Formats: sequence, structure tokens, C-alpha cells
Amino acid sequence: MRRHSKPRAFKLNPEQCPALPMLSSRTLGTMSDTQQQLLVMKFGGTNMGDSRAIRHSGSLVGRSLTQGAQVVVVVSAMSGVTNQLLSIADAAERGDIAGANDAIAAMRTRHFTAAQELGAAPDSAEVRELRELHETLRQAVYGVYLLRELTPRSRDLIVAFGERLSAPLMSVALTQQGFKAHHLMGGQAGIITDNHFGNAKPLSTSAERIRDRLGGLLSAGITPVVSGFMGETEQGAITTLGRGGTDFSATIIGAALGADEVWAWKDVDGVMTADPRSVPAAQNIAQLSYGEVMELAYFGAKVLHPLAVTPLQQAGIPLRVKSAADPDFAGTLVTAEPERDDSRPVKAVTAIKNASIINVAGAGILGAPDVVAEIFGALARESITLLMVSQSSSMSNVSLVIPGGHEERTTQALSTRLSAQGLQLEVQRGVAVLAIVGSGMYGTKGVSAKLFGALAQADVNILMISQGSSELNISVAIEESDVDTATRAVHTAFGLDAASGA
Repeated sequence: MRRHSKPRAFKLNPEQCPALPMLSSRTLGTMSDTQQQLLVMKFGGTNMGDSRAIRHSGSLVGRSLTQGAQVVVVVSAMSGVTNQLLSIADAAERGDIAGANDAIAAMRTRHFTAAQELGAAPDSAEVRELRELHETLRQAVYGVYLLRELTPRSRDLIVAFGERLSAPLMSVALTQQGFKAHHLMGGQAGIITDNHFGNAKPLSTSAERIRDRLGGLLSAGITPVVSGFMGETEQGAITTLGRGGTDFSATIIGAALGADEVWAWKDVDGVMTADPRSVPAAQNIAQLSYGEVMELAYFGAKVLHPLAVTPLQQAGIPLRVKSAADPDFAGTLVTAEPERDDSRPVKAVTAIKNASIINVAGAGILGAPDVVAEIFGALARESITLLMVSQSSSMSNVSLVIPGGHEERTTQALSTRLSAQGLQLEVQRGVAVLAIVGSGMYGTKGVSAKLFGALAQADVNILMISQGSSELNISVAIEESDVDTATRAVHTAFGLDAASGA
């Protein structure tokens, strides 16, 4: 492990791109009879931020292609574009079409400038496509303005333009290096999802379609560039996979193709022992298991989408989180088996801010399991995420931690379902969930005592406690104002400040 507290500037020298590691080879029947390594590389927003970043990201792909690997590239929108598109959609719904059109014009200039700086000719196919996409975006936004209605489906259509616009830019970066590239939307690449717009999940039919649609390109020596974050329903409607869903897109594709590894290029060295913005002494973690990464992602670590590793688990495909700023560094390797260090049972401390506790109390809960079922059913119908759940030993109350901003919707849903039982609801805002994660906690004595001792010494009050049966994490709810102090205290208590290999 090593310390890395903030992103560094890009190093544009192609000679500094990573050497291809020696991995086990596999064949993909529709691709080639010769064994070639297949890598799926995902590039996030900062690595697609402008022409300089895109050119550097393209050079990372080019290094592996030059060494004989096959690569599928999955790209996010240019940095900040997703939020801009959401703002544009909201402005149109409010009736501010002038503001929405101004933002679209600025976005158009940004993408055209990047294409020009990457070397695209004014009459090239990529530039023509960018022009057509911006016009289609303008029309979609105008439709929202006319109706004054922004449905989940139309929001997905609009927000997916970020990735649709960035994929042609990566194609230009690769063709300028002399490689053949072809860009596709997520649905065109074969990612078929349900119709849960805004947080869609892939269907089992995706794998075969991905193999059919990308396998032919790879066999022909063409590098597919896929717009991440998005798929489409079986009827062809564009869907998105949730914020951070480009990671998910990459692992869906990697699992379908039987890739040797999936590489998620980031602007940090890998997965860290804590958020370096809160804990300057945070270190890189060399290896994690699938389970550990899912726990970290769920409890607030923003390096990966919470579902990103799930497609890779069954196939046992490794995921590597690497830094585009320091590509020679190994980063974090995610595999099926955890790397156990008995001297450090906890590998990371993470936190979710802006949460609230909902306490459901009353005699009606006693001996009435159907009430608890009603609570969970009501929340499920409203698609409200539960961060933590705890029930008192007397069974007279249930405490729920939910993301901030959902308090009113949660209390309305519960009141509607539970009013007949005479139950009382109490809301406590300004809460954070702090979690420690590590496979080494399983069967190790004294972990909870050390956690609670560190919080007590830091004068941090615990509002709620939860531990999963897997013993991969222990989570506590605390006051949000204490979260940075608590994270630093716990990080130090478990010896993560001076991790090995720093």
C-alpha cells in the first residue's frame, strides 16, 4: 500500500503507459482461433475531461493494442456533462427553454473543440455525428419543455447523451494513433435491461447479444468503443444503470466476453483505505475480494459502482482499479479470494453522509411480524434505499437509516400503511453511517471493541449499530458533524495510517 491523497496531473508520455501483465489466456469462440488477451478498459469522467485527457486515455488503450491484446473500451461522459444534462432537463421542465438551449450550445462547443483538438476533420463522420446528436438532444429537451413533464424515461434519454457524445471522441483518439475503432451505444453493444429507468438492471439475454455484436468487431481487428452507463429495453428505449454505471457497463461486457481482466482507469491509485479528502493519511489497498469491494461501494466509497463486481463473480474475472496518472502502478486488484492479514483485520473505513434515521415505535410492533413486513414492503414500493436496519431486543421499535432527502416520502409511505396500528414515527436528520470493512474481521476478537473505543476517545456518540452475518463490515450511525473526526480516529486505531508498502 502507499499513500496518495489527491489526483495528480496526467503524464502524456506514451512510454509511461502500463506494460501488459502476464494473465491466463482464453479464447472466445466467435473471435479467433488464436489465443489473445482480452481486456475491457473503462475510462471515467476526468479521464475523458478534455482533448488532452482523452488523448492520454487513448494512448493507454494503444499500448495494450500494440502489445497484441484485444481491447473493448467503455467510456463515461466528459467530466461534468452528466450533471449539466440533468440541469438542462430540469430547466426545460420548469419552462426555462432559453437557459436549456444556452447550456446545450455551450456543451456543443466543448465537444466540437475536443474533436478538433484530437485531429478530427470538420467533415469527418465523427463531427457529423456530434452535430446530429446535439440536434437530437435539443429536440428531446424541447419536448420536455412543451409538455412541462420530465418522466424517468425522458430523463434517461437526455442524460445518456453524455456518453453518446464522448464515444466518438475516443474513436477519434484511437484512429489518430492508427488503430481501427468503432463506437456503439450501450444497447447497440448488446446491453439489454429491464424498464426500471434511472436504475436499470441487465437481462440475461445481454450476454449472447454482447458476444454477437462485439465479437465480430474484435475478430476484424476493430476496437469497440462503447458508451457506458446506458443500455436499452427489449423495445429499444434507452435506459441508464444508475450513477457510476459505466463501471457496471464494463463488467457486464467483461463477463459476457470472458475477458482476462477488466481495468477501471481512475484519477486515484486504486481503492483507498479511506476518502483522502477526509483522511490525508489514506493508503492504496493492493488487493480486495469481490465481497469487500461491494461493501465499500455500498457504504460510500465512490471508486466503483456498488454492482460493478457482480457480473465478474461467477466467471472469476479479476477487476483492476488503476490510475491513469500513474499507469505503471499496479493499483488495486479485485479477485474472488481476499488477501488476509491477521495483523490488519480491517482494510478500510468509509462513510455515507447526508442520511436520516426513521424510528418506528409503538406497542403495535410487539409480537406482530406482519408489521415489520409492512414496513419493508412500503419502502420497497417507494424504491427507498435502506442503509441500515436495527430492531430492539424488546421488538417494540424498528430503526431505519435512509439517504437524506427521502424523509417525507418515507414517513408518508409508512404512515399510510401503519396508521391502523397506532405506531409513532420519529425522524432524526443530520446523520452519517460509518463502516469498517475487511474479510479479516471474520472470527477475529476485539474488532468491535477497538471500533467503539476509538469513537469514544474521539468523543463521538453512536446512534445505531449494525453488523452483517458475513462479518465483512460493522456499521454505526453517528452525527454527520462528527463523521470526519470519527473516520480519522478509526483509521488510526486500526493501523491504516502507516500501511505496509507505503
